[in-house]
Amino acid sequence: MTLTLIIAFAIFVFLFALAIVFSGWPRWLKGVLTLGVCAFYFFGYQAVFSLLGNPSVDPLPARFLLIAAVVEEPRPKYAGALYLWVTPIEEGKQGLEPRAYKLPYMRALHEKINEGMRKGRQGISQMGTAEPRAGTGKGPSWLNPGKDEQEVKIVDLPVPQVPEK
Repeated sequence: MTLTLIIAFAIFVFLFALAIVFSGWPRWLKGVLTLGVCAFYFFGYQAVFSLLGNPSVDPLPARFLLIAAVVEEPRPKYAGALYLWVTPIEEGKQGLEPRAYKLPYMRALHEKINEGMRKGRQGISQMGTAEPRAGTGKGPSWLNPGKDEQEVKIVDLPVPQVPEK
């Protein structure tokens, strides 16, 4: 799929170059279109980059099943990161496709993830919840600190109840 997108973009750029060179459009329009294609390149690169399996920086799903985690602790000139591989849980049903997420390093979350992974190795499945962290409530919402951050909790997955016959 990635190769298909790259070839499609190359064909688009080639056709655009032909239109620029052989058209009678005014120079200002050719310049605007050239800048547009250059900007589209960066947008397309980000789209293809997310398809390559790199961790998403999007917010975690509201409920998820924790599959695996990798923690990179902070060091000089690197803020650290938490990488989670989770499967979303929607309406009580586990999703089919796991997804990798990258979170900024936080010591408290690091400890929660380590505890969850330890229990996971013991055979106890772990479920997580992610809720938006509330700001201070003062001022406009876009000024509230922590508005884009999430409060992540890791708990044991409840044992499914088998209905009686």
